[in-house]
Amino acid sequence: MGKYKKILVAVDGSESSRNALLQAFRLAVDEKCWITVTSVIPPFTGDLDLTGVKGDVRASLAKPCEEALREAEKLAQVERVLIKTVCEEGETYERIIDLADAENCGIIVMGRRGLKKFDRALVGSVTARVIGHTQRDVLVVPAGSTLGWKKILVATDGSKFSSIAITKAIDFAKAYGGSLVVVSVVDVPTEFYAEAPQAVEDMVRKAKEYTAAVREQAEAAGIKAETYIGEAEAFEAIVKLAKDQAVNMIVVGSHGRTGLRRLLMGSVTEKVIGHAPCPVLVAKS
Repeated sequence: MGKYKKILVAVDGSESSRNALLQAFRLAVDEKCWITVTSVIPPFTGDLDLTGVKGDVRASLAKPCEEALREAEKLAQVERVLIKTVCEEGETYERIIDLADAENCGIIVMGRRGLKKFDRALVGSVTARVIGHTQRDVLVVPAGSTLGWKKILVATDGSKFSSIAITKAIDFAKAYGGSLVVVSVVDVPTEFYAEAPQAVEDMVRKAKEYTAAVREQAEAAGIKAETYIGEAEAFEAIVKLAKDQAVNMIVVGSHGRTGLRRLLMGSVTEKVIGHAPCPVLVAKS
């Protein structure tokens, strides 16, 4: 407990953001922290001078934001949680990130639409852009999923980014009495096995070393850890293992701002978020 002092939840009136808010309430109670809820009025892209109805246009754009925040306040009353609501205006992902910085929130919580809608909105989506630009942790909650820390899947590739995710996963497992499922994936084309079998063996050996190191780190902290080596496309191996092991949470690293292009163009993190059966925590710090 005590990993976060403040939480920012972004809502837009959708069912997925409603569930994200409810799960954020649980996190706020568990972590004993403050919660701010925001919704953003998007900028008007037309010519207000031509419309002659500036006030009406803004009121129309503001209506979904105001309704989403009113619903958040009602849900907070039902759940007996104290929240602060903030209606922002501008480019949605920028305002969410700026508010998280201004409020010094340790984590941003966002919903995820259903798979088909998410896939269509993958490139340029608000969630992807927030993850790509912020230096805060981001928790993405699929509609219908429930927050939990009893069984946490963490992926490692030996990088400093996965190291951040590992530390975060161990901290949460220790705080909430959970265990870890540790995976490292060997993701190479099928023909590579025949053309360079020794190289594949070396990659598998390294993957085993990565997972063994995480298990040792977890056990030193008193956390039980199971290790797995996946040999498939990385996101598919991670998502399948999450389903097979019925994990409550997936924790992954992110390459931060420099990885935005990769994030928006099909990175492992993006695809895991898009297909995961449970919440995904993108660890940044």
